[in-house]
Amino acid sequence: MDWLEFVVALLVFMASHAVPALSGIKGALVSRLGRGGYGAVFGVISLLLLWWVIAAAGRAPFVSIWDQQIWMRWLINLVMPLVMLLICLSVGAPNPLSFGGRAEGFDPARPGIAGVVRHPLLWALLIWSLVHMLVNGDLAHVILFGLFALYAAVGMAMIDGRLRRKWGADVWVTRASATSNLPFGGNWRSYRPGWSRPVIAIVIWAGLLHLHLPVIGVSPLP
Repeated sequence: MDWLEFVVALLVFMASHAVPALSGIKGALVSRLGRGGYGAVFGVISLLLLWWVIAAAGRAPFVSIWDQQIWMRWLINLVMPLVMLLICLSVGAPNPLSFGGRAEGFDPARPGIAGVVRHPLLWALLIWSLVHMLVNGDLAHVILFGLFALYAAVGMAMIDGRLRRKWGADVWVTRASATSNLPFGGNWRSYRPGWSRPVIAIVIWAGLLHLHLPVIGVSPLP
């Protein structure tokens, strides 16, 4: 019973991402709310459920697997601004090869952020999950962030496979030829992002750093 809230929160969070797509609910809501409206509603619900599952992990019985070290806190504080930058450079950018991007304006020869890495949002989730698992070495958090990391890693291969089947192998290879699943494995040298998204990333990162203690209940500072 001590684990009940964590298990329920985790199952609800996972179901909220799987059920809409598998059941056809997503398509119905997109046609009703529009893609932007659905994205906004789904984003808010996802953030609230993410807060719940993280809070539930903190209330689960503490079973230590490894001890936290000070260098782990330094590492996560160095990495998280890069994670936020990757997110802000990705959302709405020309990249039909992964979710969060758009088809309009995409040039396979100069793929933009997709030339840095094909699935930037999933890489952001993967890095976020791994560094948070590192600094939270108890069983509940290892399960939580380990599942997020697994979801991100498997999701990259699943999206590639789905688009290859949808477009056909030749079209997929043409569109993905200058990209890579590994960071900086594609044509990233031609990428010239503007200043607005990095500035937004810094502002959001600073806000999250400030809100981490009152919202999550733990200071992220070393």
